Amino acid sequence: MAEKRTQSSFIVEPLNKKHDRAAFSCPSPELERYVRQQIGQDLRKSATVPYILTPDHETIAGFYTLSQYSISLVDVPADIAKAFPKYPVVSATLLGRLAVANQYLGQKLGEALLMDAQHRALQLSKQAASAALIVDAKDEKAIAFYKKYNFIELPKVERRLFKAMATIAKLFPEKD
Repeated sequence: MAEKRTQSSFIVEPLNKKHDRAAFSCPSPELERYVRQQIGQDLRKSATVPYILTPDHETIAGFYTLSQYSISLVDVPADIAKAFPKYPVVSATLLGRLAVANQYLGQKLGEALLMDAQHRALQLSKQAASAALIVDAKDEKAIAFYKKYNFIELPKVERRLFKAMATIAKLFPEKD
């Protein structure tokens, strides 16, 4: 799974040395600092895999990160937990960070990044099991964004949302 086209002329590809991290600016100083100073270290240390949305293989129009995770079923609402395996903890994928650069705001690139992350997480779940996609929203605006795409808040963990992989699979029906 290397690069993948999304929106009109943008590509999603794994972070590499050609991406201009120093020029990235976004509304969140924390996420801006992450791209400029930390993202490469996290990749090298296998803490996360960053995916870059770019129009030209250099400019970072947006990004997201994925990593392996697990979730305790006691944190999931009981009616939803019934659909998962009967283990105390199940595997999941963490969508750790997601941001769009200032100059690309208002172009629905956040949505494109989220769709790509869901599709990639679904494909990865076929190689290493993952029952859900987890996000830790940084604020109320982010919570509203994820809820718009059918993520469900976990009542026992503040600002944590999830979406079952079975729900994500319905977004991407396989062609026979």
